[in-house]
Formats: sequence, structure tokens, C-alpha cells
Amino acid sequence: MPELPEVETVRRGLAPVLEGRRIASALARRPDLRWPLPERFAERLAGRRIAGLGRRAKYLLIDLDGEAPGPASAPDEVLVVHLGMSGSFRIEAGQGPAEAPGAFHIPRSRAAAHDHVVLRLEHGVDIVYNDPRRFGAMLLVPRSGLEAHPLFRDIGPEPLGNAFDAAGLAHALKGRRTPIKAALLDQKIVAGLGNIYVCEALHRAGIAPERLALTLASPTGRATRETRLLVETIRTVLEEAIAAGGSTLRDHAQVDGTLGYFQHTFRAYDREGQPCLAPGCHGSIARLVQAGRSTFYCASCQR
Repeated sequence: MPELPEVETVRRGLAPVLEGRRIASALARRPDLRWPLPERFAERLAGRRIAGLGRRAKYLLIDLDGEAPGPASAPDEVLVVHLGMSGSFRIEAGQGPAEAPGAFHIPRSRAAAHDHVVLRLEHGVDIVYNDPRRFGAMLLVPRSGLEAHPLFRDIGPEPLGNAFDAAGLAHALKGRRTPIKAALLDQKIVAGLGNIYVCEALHRAGIAPERLALTLASPTGRATRETRLLVETIRTVLEEAIAAGGSTLRDHAQVDGTLGYFQHTFRAYDREGQPCLAPGCHGSIARLVQAGRSTFYCASCQR
């Protein structure tokens, strides 16, 4: 499933094409994805201007102005999109896909049978949402009620934002007897982290995934050296992944049809049995299962 860097990659790819444009028409080729599409979905999108693109955790947020051509009007709303396991966007402008850096290209699905939603913009560009497995979702939420919506009201701070710091993380970990990996996957503690980048961050920080979360904070919930290191490492891993265009994993693709390249620099994830790449370490990467998910780590350097 796409994680924060993949969704941020999609946001940055779509923003130049979508922001400030008006949706001339919309087409929904089926009534549902993972959940039913909003009532009168295509009708409510037609004529709306896209004020901006944002992201919250693993959700893409497309801001829609209430103003529409003619006498019709609607409240400012946000088109909330979750890519699920196989969702991706394609930009069709009557020409071939844009070039992207890197040499590893794997095309994602272009089968028309999986093109479920199409947004035709005022300048003739089509934004096509393709989702073979249909685990993605699209919702229309009033802008004023977004933070209180059940999907967002309990989500923790963004790991790349100013609200995510060592003091806050230490406070959240205080007294928690769950493994640190499980704690970091808890969206109430920090938003948008998934299995891949938690494995990477813990490996780079030298922290064992099975360690109890409470051991990374002082007994009173104050930040420790390890808390500060973990926060810095999480930021670094995510920033590197975004810069590289997200991870190439199964169905995920950038909007131009190419896949990301960060998987070439994984130090732990999916490297079971291979030498540990931590400086000075002579161990190897092992795999264990935590809560049904594979965890990749080095028993020699992660404590």
C-alpha cells in the first residue's frame, strides 16, 4: 500500500496540472470503489475550480471552491482520495508520458476496465484514476468539517511538520508497552508512516523493532537521545524517499506512469539474508512477523 512518500509524490506530480483549473466534467464509471462514491458524485464535481492540493497522512486532499459557473453554488469541499493498494492517477493530454529521472521503468495498469473515475479539466486534460483492486476511496467532505471527520480527527502529527518533535513523541510513548514498531504504525501517534519506512527508520536509528515503546522515553515522558535520533531519522528517510519519487512496490506508480526508485536504497526492507549496510556492522538482515507484517532488521546493530 502506498505510504506517505508515495502519496506526496502523487500530490507533487498532480499539483501543476490541477491547481487553479476548473473541472469541466467528471465521469464515474462505477458506483463504488472500496466504499460507495458520494451521492451525485460526478455532478457535484463538474464546474468546480481546484483551489489547491494537499496531503494528510496517506490521503490526498483536493480543495474545491464552492463557486461554479452559472447560478449554481455549493459549499467549499475537499475531494479526499486514498490510493488503496493499487490506485494511481494518469494525466492524458494528447501526448506521451513525461520523462522522469532514473532508469527503472515499470508501467502500471492502463487497462480501460480499471479506469474508474475521469476528471476532464477546462483545458482539455484528463485526469484518470485507475484502480485494478478497487481498494482506493474517494469522499467529498466540507472543508469546514475536515478536521472533525472520522478519518482525520484522531490522526497524529505529520512526521515532516513542525508539530512532530522529540518531546511530543516521547510523551506519546510514555508507558506504552507495545513494540516500538507497532507504536510508530499507530496513526494516532504519528501520521502516514507504514511498514516500509518504519523498518528503514528503526534500522538506521539502531533501534530494535521489538523494543517496548516506553523504553525510548524517560519514566516521566521526557525525550531521550534515542527519541531525538528517531525523530531525525524518520524525517531523513521520508525526505529521501520523496526526493527519489516514492518506492517501486507492486502497483504503485507516479502520475506520469513511471515508478519510484527509492527501493534501490533500502537498507533493511526486503533484504532478508543480505549483509547489513550499517557502517561497521558485520551482521545480516533478518525477518520476523509482527502483527501479521514482515519486519526487516539487523539483530547485531539494532538494540
